[in-house]
Amino acid sequence: MSGAADVERVYAAMEEAAGLLDVSCAREKIYPLLTVFQDTLTDGVVVFSMASGRRSTELDFSISVPVSQGDPYATVVKEGLFRATGSPVDELLADTVKHLPVSMFAIDGEVTGGFKKTYAFFPTDDMPGVAQLAEIPSMPASVAENAELFARYGLDKVQMTSMDYKKRQVNLYFSDLKQEYLQPESVVALARELGLQVPGELGLEFCKRSFAVYPTLNWDTGKIDRLCFAAISTDPTLVPSTDERDIEMFREYATKAPYAYVGEKRTLVYGLTLSSTEEYYKLGAYYHITDIQRQLLKAFDALED
Repeated sequence: MSGAADVERVYAAMEEAAGLLDVSCAREKIYPLLTVFQDTLTDGVVVFSMASGRRSTELDFSISVPVSQGDPYATVVKEGLFRATGSPVDELLADTVKHLPVSMFAIDGEVTGGFKKTYAFFPTDDMPGVAQLAEIPSMPASVAENAELFARYGLDKVQMTSMDYKKRQVNLYFSDLKQEYLQPESVVALARELGLQVPGELGLEFCKRSFAVYPTLNWDTGKIDRLCFAAISTDPTLVPSTDERDIEMFREYATKAPYAYVGEKRTLVYGLTLSSTEEYYKLGAYYHITDIQRQLLKAFDALED
């Protein structure tokens, strides 16, 4: 399939996913971005993600980018698809590559607003710890400031980081999680120490099956803005909400979102996010998957058994 055909195919799937939420895609912002990265669309990971509450009027998308294609942030800025912010977040992806081995990149955007984030993935057999990340010159000082707290809750190995250029924030995606730190008493203690909402009973059960925990940090304060627990599954009923509107919306999306891997169940990634004022939920439906997602599913299905 040609690059142009892949662009059209992925964009059509994005419109289909957005239509489930009554959201319209801004073709003039999305199509040029897909075109720039069209060579990644045949075999790479593509995810379309929704959220609950006031965020339900938006659909996000994520697309993996091989390291052979170079720094994706530099690419979108060069192509005029995003204007550099003038803050340290502009340098963080390039600085990360200089200091640590990176196995893959990804970009992230909104279907109504275009590009907003990049990701740096680290080799699964060589994931950095907090101390290594803190040594990156443009990394927020808040990473080092929270190192002791992370260590107390078993958060050390980082599978990937993300840079949100619009919000000027960073996420650290902690992996290699130990079950003892995902138990209700530990999750409650962590949420309270951070001044975040404490999950309800359903949310605490959800946290037990997390494959990643990711805090959101910034350059302005040492405060952790948000904390998210992520779980991968093929179960369309996993959203940890008691709100019937959320349950219905998530279940419809989980059973109707487009996906291209025929003969398999949809792979879904759920998120429970805690802020200082609320608990809300996310759901990403993989349009493309790779063996990495299949291996995660197998591992966490075994954990459930």
